[in-house]
Amino acid sequence: MRRVLILGGTAEARALAGELTERGVRVVSSLAGRVTDPRLPIGEVREGGFGGPDGLAAWLRAERIDAVVDATHPFAARMTASAVEAAARTGVPLLILRRPGWHEGPGDAWLRVPTLREAAESIGAGDRVFLTTGRRSLPVFSHSSDAWFLARSVDPPEPPVPANVHVILSRGPYTVEGELALIRDHRLGVLVTKDSGGSMTTAKLVAARRAGIRVIMVDRPPPPPDQLCVGTVAEAADWAQG
Repeated sequence: MRRVLILGGTAEARALAGELTERGVRVVSSLAGRVTDPRLPIGEVREGGFGGPDGLAAWLRAERIDAVVDATHPFAARMTASAVEAAARTGVPLLILRRPGWHEGPGDAWLRVPTLREAAESIGAGDRVFLTTGRRSLPVFSHSSDAWFLARSVDPPEPPVPANVHVILSRGPYTVEGELALIRDHRLGVLVTKDSGGSMTTAKLVAARRAGIRVIMVDRPPPPPDQLCVGTVAEAADWAQG
């Protein structure tokens, strides 16, 4: 039976695991283990890192994997780089599944920046900021002492949390009404987010448009050059089925 490794942790990865299982493909889904109580896909699940490209290459050989689909988060550049290197070493075919990014529409006020640091530098004194870039990004914004942050993440950030940061723990999907209530109740004037794409968290962008607040959008890293990349689960399933 054909055996496929899905580097997962995203909604697309879970959907792909289900689709391939229905098609009779044996799937192993790998989760990095950085989120407490993650949503688990159908089929076999492996949690934890591989130890870089060397460890992943050794695992691919030992487990006799026929193909790899990298369906990690669009900002998981290190994992993608390891997958590309390991696949090249072992000769195992690799596909990158990346959901399309977000695009500015009528009524939006976006500033696109290439890095989190530039996003932090774009925050002004006195700004009240809705920060949705993940708990590991908080240190990048810690120098912005003249601003106030409402930071949302699935798991608590590592202490110490700066005094000007209020953390709420939550997992999507979210509603436009709920996001508007956060903006209104906390008097937020700026949304800082990553161009993750997908539908689970688009409500914050709609809410920002309706509330008339500006958005600082951190661009996603580009995929590795010359690497096969698709944008839908259907395309990935057809490829992985062989």
